[in-house]
Amino acid sequence: MREIFELINSMSPYLLLGFLLAGLMHAFVPANLYRRYLGGRSFRSVFNAAMLGIPLPLCSCGVIPTAMSLRKEGASKGATVSFLISTPQTGIDSMIATYSLMGLPFALLRPLIALFTALIGGRLVNLFEKEVMKEEICSASIEAEECKLSIGQKIKSALHYAFVEMMQDIGKWLVIGLVVAGLITVFVPDSFFATFADKPLLSMLLVLCFAIPMYLCATGSIPIAVALMLKGLSPGTALVLLMAGPAVNAASMLVISKVMGRKTLLFYLLSIVSGSILFGLGIDYLLPREWFVTPLAEIHACHEEGFSWFNVCCFVMLAFLLLNAFIKRYRKPTPCSCHCGCSCETNVTEGWTIVVKGMTCNHCRNNVEKAILKVEGVERVKIDLSSEQVIVYGEADKETVIRAVESIGFEVK
Repeated sequence: MREIFELINSMSPYLLLGFLLAGLMHAFVPANLYRRYLGGRSFRSVFNAAMLGIPLPLCSCGVIPTAMSLRKEGASKGATVSFLISTPQTGIDSMIATYSLMGLPFALLRPLIALFTALIGGRLVNLFEKEVMKEEICSASIEAEECKLSIGQKIKSALHYAFVEMMQDIGKWLVIGLVVAGLITVFVPDSFFATFADKPLLSMLLVLCFAIPMYLCATGSIPIAVALMLKGLSPGTALVLLMAGPAVNAASMLVISKVMGRKTLLFYLLSIVSGSILFGLGIDYLLPREWFVTPLAEIHACHEEGFSWFNVCCFVMLAFLLLNAFIKRYRKPTPCSCHCGCSCETNVTEGWTIVVKGMTCNHCRNNVEKAILKVEGVERVKIDLSSEQVIVYGEADKETVIRAVESIGFEVK
């Protein structure tokens, strides 16, 4: 327990700052900005998608419906894949947290590698996929359909997104990552990793075997990578976990294969796995080991000296916010699904219910909500994330609603 507490205590100030910055980005950066520059099969669209995705704090499950929505708005398949690759590998919150636990070299490398792998994957898709693309995005799709919010409402929205929605989405996985790191530190003997200490490629393949099927968020993977390095594995192996773990899991692979095709999935996996291994080997064989080990040792030694009151206060605040987010997540949803602060009509048509499989976070919920609200005849939507039930109110055609949800990668029961 002590190791887990030390990790959380040291990360708490940086996590809170990262969540806050992510919330400000969500509230103040227009959503249509992410749709406007991703059309066409050019390298520029792939580059734009990667650059837009890198700072976004989206996990590998939340990025799927977001990317599918961009695809529907006119983004090329290559740009969509570039966005799918770059976004979950990093984010403003995870970059700050990486710096707090692993030092500046790792914090700088994560976005650079995310950019490289996204460019490779997106470009491969554009070169070898024979799909006929629309070169122009419908102007009606680009127009912002978001609520007009005042500065005060935007700040409130930013705080709610940062400290409620984001914590609901990645809080559980962050805690799991910290617990796993603590268990590795306590129960796995150093001799277990001694076999792989001088075999970086073998250790990277071993890490991939465990990281790819399971779910790891970009922030939750950090303490696990730290624990592995403290047990003697190479910096390159830790980097492979940091990059490939958050970007690939069984759920995302199934959705990409279903919605975008097996060839696209192959390019997606090839770019992520080969890119992370290539850079991992480059770190182990071409760069001084001291760049990565020394900052980690200094941070670890600093943690051993004791806790500052500031860190303890941040730890208590983080724990309270996580508890509050979990309670809110499993509370019954309010009747109104709007996020504008408006008051919805109470005399609406009686609703009907569908079950949408695959909604695991607030980004999934928001994308399902937006897709349904665009269908003619829908008056409002009520979504219970924990049960995956969606109640649709209005006179909309049911089959049209179902197709709208399925078009962004979800399965409807």
